[in-house]
Amino acid sequence: MTSQEYQEAIDWLFVQMPNYQIDGEKAYKPGLDNIRKLCDFFGNPQDKIKTIHIGGTNGKGSTSNMLASVLQESGYKTGLYNSPHLIDFTERIKISGKNCDKRFVYDFIQKLKHLPEDIRPSFFEFTTIMAFEYFYQQQVDFAIIEVGLGGRLDSTNIIKPLVSAITNVQLDHQNILGDTIEEIAIEKAGIVKEKTAIISGDENPVVKEIIHQKATEVTADFIDATEIKTDLISDLKGNYQKKNIRVVLALVNELRKQGLEISDKHLKLGLLNVHQNTNFIGRWFEFSKEPLTICDTGHNQAGLEEVFNQLKGYSQQKHIILGFVNDKKIDDVIPVLPSEARFYFVKPSVSRGRHPEDYEYLLKNFDLNYNIFDSVQEGYLAAKQNCKDSEMIFIGGSNFVVGDFLEKNL
Repeated sequence: MTSQEYQEAIDWLFVQMPNYQIDGEKAYKPGLDNIRKLCDFFGNPQDKIKTIHIGGTNGKGSTSNMLASVLQESGYKTGLYNSPHLIDFTERIKISGKNCDKRFVYDFIQKLKHLPEDIRPSFFEFTTIMAFEYFYQQQVDFAIIEVGLGGRLDSTNIIKPLVSAITNVQLDHQNILGDTIEEIAIEKAGIVKEKTAIISGDENPVVKEIIHQKATEVTADFIDATEIKTDLISDLKGNYQKKNIRVVLALVNELRKQGLEISDKHLKLGLLNVHQNTNFIGRWFEFSKEPLTICDTGHNQAGLEEVFNQLKGYSQQKHIILGFVNDKKIDDVIPVLPSEARFYFVKPSVSRGRHPEDYEYLLKNFDLNYNIFDSVQEGYLAAKQNCKDSEMIFIGGSNFVVGDFLEKNL
C-alpha cells in the first residue's frame, strides 16, 4: 500500500456515502438499522469488547481523552474513538495513544466497498464499525466510545457499555436535535441503558431531571458529577476542564466499583499527562509562546462563551482568527465576541465551511475591527504579521478551523 493508495481510499470514504460534513441535515441518517446491519455483517465486534460511552454537547472529547489517559496509566490497553479528526483520519481511532494503523484502514475500506446492496451506511456509520473491528482485533481491555451526534439515534448507541456519561447539554445542531435544551437533552439521554450507571455533568436542573427521569425508567443508577469536590488538575488547560474532571472522577469511581484497579496515583498522573498519553490536541492548545498562540475547538455558543471568558484573563491585545461551518447559528455567537480584539474571519477548507462574506451583514451590526480571508492560513499569516510579541493570537470557531491551522503549521 502506497501513501497515494491510502489517500485514494480515504477520499473514497468521504465521497462514496452521505457525509454530515458535506450535506448537513440531509446526510444525517437517524436510526440504528444500518449500523446493526453493518455490525451483523462483521460479526458484531462491539459485543466482544468492554466499552464506556461518553456523550454530551461540549467536553466529551476532553473527558474521553482524560479517562483514556487514566486507564493507560493504570496499565490497561485502551481504545479511544473520537470525532472529528483534526489532521489525519487515523486520529479518530486510537489504542493507548497510537493512531489506528493505516494499513488496517486501507484494507477495511476495501471490505466496505463490497457490502451487500441493502447496506448503504453513512460516513460516520462506516467509521464506527471500523473502530469496533479494530478494537476487537487488537484485543483492547477497554474501548472509550464518544457519541458522534445526539445520542438516541447515534450509530455508537448500539454498544452495551459498562458505564455511560453525558458531560452537558447545550444548544447545538438544532436543525437535527431540536430547538430547545429540553429537546436536545432527551436526545442525549437516549444513551442511557438499562441497569447501566449514567453520569451527568450538567449543572442545569432541567437537564439533570431529564437524564434522571430516563435513568429511573430503565432502572439505571444516576450519578450527579457536579456534586463531586476535587482539587485535581489536568494538563488540558481550559477553565472548562474543571467540569470535565468531575465527570472523569465519577466514571473512575464507577469503574472501581466494577473491579477495575485504578489507584489515586494513576488517576492523578493520568489527568496530568493527557497530551503525552493520548496525543490529544486542539483544546486550549498552546501552539507557541512568542507570540502567545492558542487554539481551541469550541464551536457553539456555550463553548465559545467559555473560550472568550477565559481569554478575558489575558491582558494582551488579542488577534482572533474565527471561522464557522454552514449549520452553526452565528447570530448567537457574534454578540459575545470581545469588541476590543482584532478579528480575522476565515473560511474553513471543508465543503460545508462558511465564507465570512455570507455573514458579514451580521458583523456590520457590531463595532468590530475585522478583515475577511478565503482560508485559515491567509488569516493566520495576516494575524502573525500584525501581532507584536507582547500580543496574542487565538484560533477557533470550528474543529475544521483548528484542523486547517494545525495541518499547515504544526
